[in-house]
Amino acid sequence: MSCQAWKSDVESLDQALALQVVFVHCFLCHIAIYIAVFVFVCVCACACVCACLFHSKPLGYPLVSALLWSAGSMDPLGARSQFVDVHSLPTWEQSKQQQDGEEPDADPLQDDSLTNQNWAFPSPFPHRDDINRKILLFTGDVSLLNCTAIVNTTNETLTDKNPISDSIHIHAGPDLRDELMKLKGCRTGEVKMTEGFNLAARFIIHTVGPKFKAKYRTAAESSLYSCYRNILQLAKEQAMVSVGLCVVSTMKRAYPLEDATHIALRTVRRFLENHGQSIEMVVFAVSEAEEPTYRKLLPLYYPRSLTEERSSLPLLPADIGNSEGEPVVPERQIRIAEKPGSLEDDAEDDSLELDLGLVGTHAFARMEGDVDKQRKLILQGQMSEAAVQKQHQRNYNRWLCRARAEDLSDIAALKALYQTGIDMCGRTVMVMVGRNIPVTLIDMEKALLYFIHVMDHITVKEYVMVYFHTLTAEHNHLDSDFLKKVYDIVDTKFKKNLKAFYFVHPTFRSKVSTWFFTTFSVSGMKDKVHHVDTLQQLFTCILPEQIDIPPFVLEYDNRVNGPYLPIPHPSGL
Repeated sequence: MSCQAWKSDVESLDQALALQVVFVHCFLCHIAIYIAVFVFVCVCACACVCACLFHSKPLGYPLVSALLWSAGSMDPLGARSQFVDVHSLPTWEQSKQQQDGEEPDADPLQDDSLTNQNWAFPSPFPHRDDINRKILLFTGDVSLLNCTAIVNTTNETLTDKNPISDSIHIHAGPDLRDELMKLKGCRTGEVKMTEGFNLAARFIIHTVGPKFKAKYRTAAESSLYSCYRNILQLAKEQAMVSVGLCVVSTMKRAYPLEDATHIALRTVRRFLENHGQSIEMVVFAVSEAEEPTYRKLLPLYYPRSLTEERSSLPLLPADIGNSEGEPVVPERQIRIAEKPGSLEDDAEDDSLELDLGLVGTHAFARMEGDVDKQRKLILQGQMSEAAVQKQHQRNYNRWLCRARAEDLSDIAALKALYQTGIDMCGRTVMVMVGRNIPVTLIDMEKALLYFIHVMDHITVKEYVMVYFHTLTAEHNHLDSDFLKKVYDIVDTKFKKNLKAFYFVHPTFRSKVSTWFFTTFSVSGMKDKVHHVDTLQQLFTCILPEQIDIPPFVLEYDNRVNGPYLPIPHPSGL
């Protein structure tokens, strides 16, 4: 073979190899482009789905929220969320183990003489693991906690400018400010509740702490106690699992931090002891400046060992409150002298009936009219309308006092009655879930007390009720005698301010029963009852994002009536 031919073959081979290399390179580039486009489309699709779910709160928000928290507080695009999962925080009991490296408790008998001197007296705040496991100390922003509810400390007009309120408003969004305008303020020591809106917490409990003046120290202590007590009471009534507590009464109100911390810690301790079975977690959210005070005083009320209980006993203040943690004012305690009409002190064997006889058990001693005589006049129709109303109000107040004093946590746990958003007219919406009322298994008198307790502050202004009859059985149906009893007992404001009663998913039998009841048993209710066959109809009066609907109701309505279609121009029933 000539040199020229050999050179030509080599060049042909080089060209073929070059073409193959170019082909493989182009093929790999195309594959890479296709993969990149596929990934981009998937990310966009996921983002759109998550956005849609977040904006349709009744259906999607709980699902997406659960997925995000279970994924380690990640947002839909994978970035670390700014919110704090309280389940990742150490409890007060665990913090002791971290500090001591899980060392066993020291022998109480080997303590110093000061402690041994006080060990003969039992501690009013003994070591309890079950309570310590519910307590968390968090140094940071309370608005970032994913508790069931967080607390906002504010002023009487609910417009206070302080670091806690400002942060809550920033994270919750502008809807919170609009909602607060509808509440028309809050008195010192009381609480108001709103949705959490864009927060990780579902609810916000707003409270007004007292302004501190040394001259009125007792009043300030009582008001601050009422703040914490009412917060926890509301949490219990609403069956909340966890509460994030900020420091109520900021520096603007000049309340000494250490004094306020004593009241906060002992009030929470006493409430958890006496009424806190349903509350699983209380998070004290403090700033870096407040954290040392809380960490110093927490062992006094929540000792984590027998040694800590023993060493904390001499450090407790003189005033530790009563059995509920409420400040005790000796000057205000009522003193009753035994038999003030008798001068003999040695008659200790006199009967109780004789002692009561000095005062009397008649109606005047009870500061009320003769009840039997008043009832007789009512039956005979001889009492004036004003007297009848006064008697009815007195009777309702007795029921209300019972409702406030009795433990109703078992009824609250049913989640059969709860407050949600507002309707198209700005009226409060109360929801009742018929399927969650096991009539044959619960004490219906306690159910009545719970209804009165929850509804009393709601009915001071206009409201509507939504009753879900969905998938109820015979044991869920309230009989007409009980409903008539409720109607006769409740205050006039219940009936006057109820503007609509939406009966969702009624059956033919329930429609007939409702007609007979509103026609022959009660007056003035017939025109307020609206039978709603589909959620689509309900959403013409109450926007979907303004009402929390049980999942089984959504599933049933979707299966029977089809998916919900947004209505651009809603109108009321």
